[in-house]
Parts: sequence; structure tokens; C-alpha cells
Amino acid sequence: MSRRHRPTAELFADARTGDRAAIARLLSLVERGGDEAREIGRLASPLGGTAYTVGLTGAPGAGKSTLTSATIGHLRKQDIEVAVLAIDPSSPFTGGAILGDRVRMQDHATDPGVFIRSMATRGHLGGLSLAAPEAVRLLDAIGRRWILVETVGVGQVEVEIAGKADTTVVVVNPGWGDSVQANKAGLMEIADVFVINKADRKGADETRRDLEQMLDLSDLPHDAWRPPIVPVVATEGKGVVDLWDTVLAHREHITTSGELDRRRAFRLREELREIVARRLEQKAREIATGEKWDDLQQQVLERQLDPWGAADAMLDGIGA
Repeated sequence: MSRRHRPTAELFADARTGDRAAIARLLSLVERGGDEAREIGRLASPLGGTAYTVGLTGAPGAGKSTLTSATIGHLRKQDIEVAVLAIDPSSPFTGGAILGDRVRMQDHATDPGVFIRSMATRGHLGGLSLAAPEAVRLLDAIGRRWILVETVGVGQVEVEIAGKADTTVVVVNPGWGDSVQANKAGLMEIADVFVINKADRKGADETRRDLEQMLDLSDLPHDAWRPPIVPVVATEGKGVVDLWDTVLAHREHITTSGELDRRRAFRLREELREIVARRLEQKAREIATGEKWDDLQQQVLERQLDPWGAADAMLDGIGA
């Protein structure tokens, strides 16, 4: 039997032994969704709960991939295995991840202690938000204890995914813009750590003051974690050790305070709600071409029924 058509359970067993091809195949099935993805979820769920996820996000050009690569190098010097999920914008032609498996991380491509996988947004706001946590769950189940989730941009999908990590690192550059722009991007709300990359450039001190002022205005509780600001020059590896020490300090803080458990419980509740919503939508679409749909649509067009009432009738029809 070819690898491509092997049973999911067999692929999963091989993935747990470190078979990289099996891991890649399982992640492809997770992205595709459907029955095989649900089977992977059933296999992975009981074995997870030990991985720690770090999200890295920020504006395009901030140097996130270079910083991720430098962070991988720091971890590997300590013989720490790491997996990377790189969230890329979709190709308008193929729907695949434009940047593939990250040409900027090729220094680690042959390292068996590093697994890098790109996931395309594909233009669907809902799809990736379900596939990404399932991919993290799979990597957790096969024994990866540190998972980096790096995003290309600061669109809704990218910020949402990065913000679902245990620790979220927001990368900015000198001259990045004012607090209003930052809040519009949604970055202030999700940041646990700020990194000023390219900190050797003019304007780094002003950027730090800008961030400090925004944090002063954020009205944090007195005992809350205040996001530290770490200067880094990722191309030279400067500041990467300080960044990782800060990530470890944040992990210790939220573990001790119970915030880590609260965050993970919240994420699971939100994931469950989204799965239920998607399943209901799928069922509704399955009957959306039938006579009942046409009849309800006509009633709305003729103003005999409002859209909310029509939706209620449709949901009644699928047992919701």
C-alpha cells in the first residue's frame, strides 16, 4: 500500500516514532478537513497537553522569519526539539502557501530536531482557525514540546492564530507607527512580549518609548503581566537569548498564576463553539439547494418572512 493511502492510525503510529513523511502527511489531512482530520483529532487528543506554543506575529517585513530562525538556532544549541507552523498567505493560483516551507529557515531544513510546516490561509477565515489548533494538537501528541507559530502578516486570520498561542510575541521595527495604528492591527491586545527587531537602526529608542506609553495607558491590573520590550537584531542573533529568557519568564508567570490553564480552557471552548457553528453551517448548505430553501428564500423576497425567521426555519429543518 502506498504511503499516500495508508490508514490514518498507521500514519499516526509512525509519526510518533519521528517519521517526518508521516507527520507531513497527517498535517496535510488536517488542513484538508473531513473524516480523516477528525480521526487524527480523536487519536491525538488523549496524548496532548504538554507542548507549549509561542506565537510570533507582526507587520510584513518586521523580520519574523529571521527571528524565528534565530530562535530555532538558540533552542537547538540546548538540544531542544522544536516544531514550527508558518502561517502564510494563500497563493491566488494554487491556494497553497506562497512561501512554502520557508526559504529563510533553510539552515534548519536538514536538522532532525526541527520540523517546519507552512499552512496556507487559503482566504477562508474559518478554515485555518480550526486547522491550526488541530495541527498543534497533532504535533503535541507526537512529542514536540515547543511549537512556534509564526505568521506573515497582521490580517484577521494571522493575528487570531498567533493570539491563540500560550505566549504571543509581537515583532515591530523602529518607526513602526503610533498607538492608534497598533490598536487597529489588534496587536496590543494579544501581545505578551514586544520585540523591537532591527534595534540597531535609528528610531529604536523612540519606538520603545511609544510602546511604553501605550502600555502605561492600557490600565493593566497591578498584579498583571506587563509585556516586556526586548530589543533584538535577528540577523546577527543579538538579543535572542534575552527574548527566550523572557518567554520562559512569561511561561512561569502564567503557570504559577493559573492563567495558562484559563487561557487553554478558553481556547478549547472557543474551538468547540466554532466547530459546532461550522457543522451547522455545513448541514444547512447541504439542504440549501432543496425545495425548502427555495420556498423560504421566496418568502423573504416577497416580504412574507424576515431573514431571521427564515434562518430559524432552516435550522429547525436540520434539528438545531
